[in-house]
Amino acid sequence: MTARVGVVTFPGSLDDGDAARAVRLAGAEPVRLWHGDPGLYGVEAVVLPGGFSYGDYLRCGAIARFAPVMETIVDAARGGLPVLGICNGFQILCEAHLLPGALTRNQHLHFRNRDQFLRIETVGTAWTNAFQPGQEVLIPVKNGEGCYVADPATLDRLEAEGRVVARYLGGNPNGSQRDIAAITNEAGNVVGIMPHPEHAVEALTGPSLDGLGFFTSVLKHLVGAPA
Repeated sequence: MTARVGVVTFPGSLDDGDAARAVRLAGAEPVRLWHGDPGLYGVEAVVLPGGFSYGDYLRCGAIARFAPVMETIVDAARGGLPVLGICNGFQILCEAHLLPGALTRNQHLHFRNRDQFLRIETVGTAWTNAFQPGQEVLIPVKNGEGCYVADPATLDRLEAEGRVVARYLGGNPNGSQRDIAAITNEAGNVVGIMPHPEHAVEALTGPSLDGLGFFTSVLKHLVGAPA
């Protein structure tokens, strides 16, 4: 039976269609979820896509965190539902306190859009088990508020617990502390990533196919999950 993966659309979402396409290319059925509807309709995983939810007013992700669908997703994530937050989705996960830290204005104060090498640090998550530890991947990055920050104790804990999922290679595009590009929660079911894996799933439009592994990983995870 084909896995069903929800993709949320908020007002101002930009990459929800691309995320749904990536889910389909990975072999799952994308299910479009609406910010104002708390129902998840039986999906087995959720993607929070990139964009500018609610116009990035107040702070990026600060309003989206209170959307009716997010109330359901937060509860489900705490119960083990795999959730991937990409760019703005990562910001929403931090605002919802499913992930620690925050994403702030790029240190150089410029929007950065380029193909970016990453090193996969952690493969024990629902969204990275298709990779090898230390694998280098090429995925686009595009953000203006992508600088990951946290207090030193939180950063040390993320390092010690193996919760840094990916780091920037070949130059840090936004000033993120310790070159952090992606992190996970303690259980490994929630991952936030600032670069855009959904833009690296087809040779025609992406710099590589490396992003597809994030989406095939969750299918592998779901197959192995207890019924």
